[in-house]
Amino acid sequence: MISGILLQIGIWVRNFAILLFVMEKTHNNPFAVSMISVAEFAPIFIFSFIGGTYADRWRPKRTMVWCDLLSAISVLIVLFTIIFSTWQAVFFVTFISSILSQFSQPSAMKLFKIHVPIEKLQMGMAMFQTLMAIFMIIGPMMGTLVYQRFGINIAIGVMGVAFLLSAAVLTFLPTDEKEENKELQANFWQELSDGFRYVWERKVLTILGGVFAIAGLAVGIIQPLGIFIIMERLGLPKENLQWLLAANGAAMLIGGGVLLGLSKKISPQKLLAIGMLANAISIVGVGLSTNWAITLAFQFLNGLFMPCIQIGINTLILQLTEEEFVGRVNGVLNPLFMGAMVITMSLAGWLKIQFSLVAMYMLAGGLFFLGVLLTAQLFNIPILNEKDKLISESN
Repeated sequence: MISGILLQIGIWVRNFAILLFVMEKTHNNPFAVSMISVAEFAPIFIFSFIGGTYADRWRPKRTMVWCDLLSAISVLIVLFTIIFSTWQAVFFVTFISSILSQFSQPSAMKLFKIHVPIEKLQMGMAMFQTLMAIFMIIGPMMGTLVYQRFGINIAIGVMGVAFLLSAAVLTFLPTDEKEENKELQANFWQELSDGFRYVWERKVLTILGGVFAIAGLAVGIIQPLGIFIIMERLGLPKENLQWLLAANGAAMLIGGGVLLGLSKKISPQKLLAIGMLANAISIVGVGLSTNWAITLAFQFLNGLFMPCIQIGINTLILQLTEEEFVGRVNGVLNPLFMGAMVITMSLAGWLKIQFSLVAMYMLAGGLFFLGVLLTAQLFNIPILNEKDKLISESN
């Protein structure tokens, strides 16, 4: 949790500082803004397969520590490049840390699987979701403040220090078991193909893969366009984006807190379906609104139910995946989301020029509704009903 706090500080300062910096340098160019998101999410698609497989081979604690150290080093190198060479190097800050996160995140999921009892997984996911929600509130304000007061160089420096401190904190994790080091065992490519086969042979995981892909297409459409909702639909300065995200974060905090109390009573597949439906409604509402208060209300609705999606999906994966496959299952499913998102995200700047913002948000809402229909298939799978029964009896 402490490591997560430090990383969230660095990531939010990075995200907003780079966004505002690039918009100033390019005079609000939609293509340049969309490329920030591509730099963040394209590496996730490319490296998630590899990172997930190696997470199952390497010791999770050591992997997480080294990833944070390498992220800090890369940030300092990019900082010197920006100071002495070219401002475009700012994109590499996001690019490199995104690559390393694909080795670190599956390792964190594996530690959850090792140390947290199955009946408490959903509650644990809710706790981490609450942490993310808190930073959805304070992160944008923090990033905007650091950039406006100190500039891009200090903002990037803050990120590097945050990664260094996170690596230091992670050294206090329980020592890895030696048998978890599988570097000299089965062939890497064989393990990678085993991960794909594992997902393909389990209907629940293949359905989740479809949900991931549909959600990725929808999120990719709107991810780079939030700032244009502020400027064009609402006619406000671009800095107001921080308040829109803060409303979303406050709602996520409330939603995550509610789920902490209800997590034992609602099945993860129900959480997922509810969250997808609420996202469909709220995204269409944001796209149609030209009123600041109404836009905030729909953004709040989106955040309120967002924990349902994230907690539902993570809980399903951890409940239904054997420990030795956790990294690879994440490595297969995450690229479906990220790959779909990168495709539509890469086109978002061009599509925004060709079509209206309203049309883009209507399309994204429709895709989320399609995800609701796909999620409904999970209610007819016996193994999930058996899991729910066992967890209820345990509680």
